Amino acid sequence: MSVKRLLRVGMGTLAGATVGLTGTLSARFLLGRARAERVWNESNYEPLSEMGSVRQLRVVPLIDWYADSPRLATEPGVSYMVEAGDTRILFDVGYNMNGEHPSPLLRNMELLGLSLDQFDMVFISHAHCDHLGGMSHQMEGTFDLSAEPVDLKGMPAYVPQPLANPTANMTLVEGPMILAPGVSSIGPIPRQLFFFGWTPEQSLAVNVDGKGIVLIVGCGHSTLQRIVQRAEELFDIPVYGVIGGLHYPVVASREDMWGLPAQQIFGTGKWPWDPINRQDVTRAVGFLRARRPKLVSLSAHDSCDWSLNTFRRAFGKAYQDLLVGREILVA
Repeated sequence: MSVKRLLRVGMGTLAGATVGLTGTLSARFLLGRARAERVWNESNYEPLSEMGSVRQLRVVPLIDWYADSPRLATEPGVSYMVEAGDTRILFDVGYNMNGEHPSPLLRNMELLGLSLDQFDMVFISHAHCDHLGGMSHQMEGTFDLSAEPVDLKGMPAYVPQPLANPTANMTLVEGPMILAPGVSSIGPIPRQLFFFGWTPEQSLAVNVDGKGIVLIVGCGHSTLQRIVQRAEELFDIPVYGVIGGLHYPVVASREDMWGLPAQQIFGTGKWPWDPINRQDVTRAVGFLRARRPKLVSLSAHDSCDWSLNTFRRAFGKAYQDLLVGREILVA
């Protein structure tokens, strides 16, 4: 067979495989999207009326895209220290995209004067690499804080889908759950992503005395609208604030994958040829403004600067920049 004939056969095989893969992913996406809608429509949870409240909430970003000081490491991942009353939570464990030990998370914790023995629990928002400690953890269904194992000494870890860690005490969260006085998970809200598949994501809700509910979000794949609606179903007090990622990479991605804008293509619940756009952000801003929140702080790890500026302009004095090492205080 001639070289030209071999090339034509090879190209035809590749094109056929690409079409087949696209068809498989499309079918999975349609089925998963219908399943997510069904789960959402059939969810009927009792209000968390016994959650209680805290006098003060303090959130310190430990990993994110921008930092308050050049000494602190940044990356397209998330980890926050959430101090709600007497409870201290490690919310997600960052990306560690270069596989370092000690990881950017551990280095930042040391610079900020934090140690693991000061935390009461780990809370994983969802099982993506930028929240679990790396792509290998996403592939294997695990999480860790660094490239070498970190002993969590039986610390409780609340996860929205089955995950493993050899030294944590794992609890699978299947619905809204009170975690500590004034603190709860609103329960996983699933969404089907075209490439990453079925993605249940949970957010934290903290009830601050005299203020209301503050929602702390990992990526917001389940959409801002559904997260807030779930909170409104669970609590008879208003949403005071929203802190964290909402996944609005409209004009740029913080991360490339095979030369492609990863967050615009791979991390969205829309068709890859119909990415998140300005109208999606405008609708979300309008939805949230109708609730008149007193605090909005959008993570840059999965939202572009255009989206950050749109939220900043829309919420004015209620908006706070989310920067590694800068405290967000509600009291």
